[in-house]
Amino acid sequence: MNTLSYGLLSLLAQSSFSGYDLMLRIQPFWPAKHSQIYPLLAKLEQDDYIRFELVSQRDKPDKKVYSLTGKGQEALKDWFDQPTAEPALRDEMMLKVFCMSYAKRESARKMLADRLTFHEEQRLKYESKLVELKGRADWPEAGLPEPSHPLFGAYLLTRKAIMSNETNTEWCRWVLSLLPESD
Repeated sequence: MNTLSYGLLSLLAQSSFSGYDLMLRIQPFWPAKHSQIYPLLAKLEQDDYIRFELVSQRDKPDKKVYSLTGKGQEALKDWFDQPTAEPALRDEMMLKVFCMSYAKRESARKMLADRLTFHEEQRLKYESKLVELKGRADWPEAGLPEPSHPLFGAYLLTRKAIMSNETNTEWCRWVLSLLPESD
């Protein structure tokens, strides 16, 4: 199985989802299009890693809601024993920063100011997600979830997003401070 397959199993380990919902939820981790996801779901279902239930909808075709099987749970457990690939970073702005000496000062400042605005908006989303997590009925009363708790991974990733966002925001402000406002 490929990484996207394991990603879909990971999401289904938390809850049942339609193919469309899976496509939306996988994006923060692994950008994928529906043309990739639906054939994988069919293969995972054929191989008994997942199953689906048809849910009728008014004025729409029935939708498939997928859930993880025991075989899918075992596959996830085995996946942790496999080596993890190095992280991939694709950020067009980093390429532009690399050759910033060729940029007009105003263009460079605007690019960084736009990215700073993006990070400030993302911070609000991440903080809202953290509040949402902590407000869930299954959030432990004792404070933080234990490593065996179903929300532990979501908590770790939300905190990572907040911490990365803080670093990226600080970096944008720092670079802007190095660039005079006019040539």
